[in-house]
Amino acid sequence: MSGHPLVFLFPFLLLAGFLLYWAGSRRAYRRREAAPHGDPAAFAWHFFVPCRDEEAVVGGTVSRLRADFPAAHVWVVDDDSDDRTGAIVAELAEDDRRVHLVRRVRPEARTGKGEALNAAYDQLGEFLPADADRDRIVVCVVDADGRLEPGALAPVSGPTGFGDPETGGVQVSVRMRNVDDERPLPDRGRLPNAFARLLVRVQDMEFAVSNAGMQLLRMRTGSVGLGGNGQFTRLSALDRIAAAELRPWRRGALLEDYELGLHMTLAGHRITHITDTWVSQEGLPYARRLLAQRTRWAQGNLQCARYAPKILSSRHYRGSGILETLYTFGQPLAHLLTVALTGVLLVAAGLGAFTLWLPALVLAAVSVAPFVLWGPLYRKDHAPEASRLQALLWGAALWLYAYHLFPVSVRAFVRILRGRTGWAKTRRNAESPATGPVAVEA
Repeated sequence: MSGHPLVFLFPFLLLAGFLLYWAGSRRAYRRREAAPHGDPAAFAWHFFVPCRDEEAVVGGTVSRLRADFPAAHVWVVDDDSDDRTGAIVAELAEDDRRVHLVRRVRPEARTGKGEALNAAYDQLGEFLPADADRDRIVVCVVDADGRLEPGALAPVSGPTGFGDPETGGVQVSVRMRNVDDERPLPDRGRLPNAFARLLVRVQDMEFAVSNAGMQLLRMRTGSVGLGGNGQFTRLSALDRIAAAELRPWRRGALLEDYELGLHMTLAGHRITHITDTWVSQEGLPYARRLLAQRTRWAQGNLQCARYAPKILSSRHYRGSGILETLYTFGQPLAHLLTVALTGVLLVAAGLGAFTLWLPALVLAAVSVAPFVLWGPLYRKDHAPEASRLQALLWGAALWLYAYHLFPVSVRAFVRILRGRTGWAKTRRNAESPATGPVAVEA
């Protein structure tokens, strides 16, 4: 039993790191300042909408973008869809010269979201005149089900956004627009729908306050990450990355958005996060779809760890940014080690070391508080109609929800060991659970 002190120490070190990161995120969120507005007319806007089998949502998404941002161009990438996605967009493009259809066909198609975005980047380059001011052209990636807040371009254009010539990228907040849907599973009963509502709610909490706090903390460390929805990038910054990497988005990357942010920071561009505006998307009411999606994210995070040497030697990352980025890289591995350690403790407890349960109980008690405390902040900013008790219960649910990170990290690691890097889109909520691909190959 002499090894037990070291076994005890490891989870407490992980907890200490988590609490420090949480405290910094919460402080940054509570002290955030409103983003000043700029003039959207000072920039040319191009929306990239990658699509694969999106006939259920693409027409509404394109029409909404054109209505809310009439001066912008919309580039829809049909990644060799088997449904009517391409036909729907082609019909819209016939009547609107600012709607563009980018067609991809197999075998080049269906190789990942990054490659679909690269195709749109290439066609945008062919479309623009040779003398275009690419510093004044902004690309925004919107998911096929994404809805960008109509006033989003004003803060994104402001002095903390692209009004600063050093800014290469801006990420806006993400929200779940079906958070108030009473029956997210219309063909199921009360209990499944209650669970589905809670699952969508905690996803909204995760993005609206927890992830927003993380991004605001990253603004202070200079390591803001880009997301896959509501991601704005200056075209000249994409050009600079393409010149060095042959393409802006890396082929086959499972976390192409975060990876692009790493490239952008390594190239010397500033990335900022704006919480005052948002893009909304569908929260996933199906646990299986959520776990598949998050497995892809965890595997993508592990893939990005290969950039650690470049980050350590980069003059564009300061010390705090290096620590934050390495902490982010290490999360899936920390979850994996925690699962292994839990197994060791369970075996030891089964052999009679009952006192091993004491540190486990202490860890659980201490770890729940940070999640519960997100509840009141979320209620204040996003759900004022909820009661204080409901907000605390939502926080407790967020704590339980966070445990999904452990199985997805294990699954991501197993996929890497097996050499599996396949990518497929997450099914939309309107699609039957029994049909279509999931976010990661089984």
